[in-house]
Amino acid sequence: MKLGWVIHYVPDVAATLAFYEAAFGCTRGMMTEGGEFGTLATGETTLAFCAETFLASDGFFDFMPMRPNKLPAASEIAFVTEDVAGAYAKAVAAGALSLIAPKEKPWGQVVAYVRDLNGFQVEICSPMG
Repeated sequence: MKLGWVIHYVPDVAATLAFYEAAFGCTRGMMTEGGEFGTLATGETTLAFCAETFLASDGFFDFMPMRPNKLPAASEIAFVTEDVAGAYAKAVAAGALSLIAPKEKPWGQVVAYVRDLNGFQVEICSPMG
């Protein structure tokens, strides 16, 4: 098995795709005609977003929506780049909320943390090893 995609449930799929394009330089993969589901081309694993209303209307299950004014979930997505400081600055300029500015970890990796417009935590990091 391999990881195919990660889906985040958000209030506005189109706004989220536009944010990730501006903040992280992602390329839009697709968006359904009704705007309830969209993807970003992020390498081998796809990052996808689904409208919270779609999930709720299909009778799936209860969930705790992410919001910028609430604590983040105990998970994150990570974007790997050689230029962590530049990517961090670009994300913050595009509206990401800074959590931790770029810093070098004891094992040599440079990492930074932001939250997206919905409140999801995003790590921006240099490659490992």
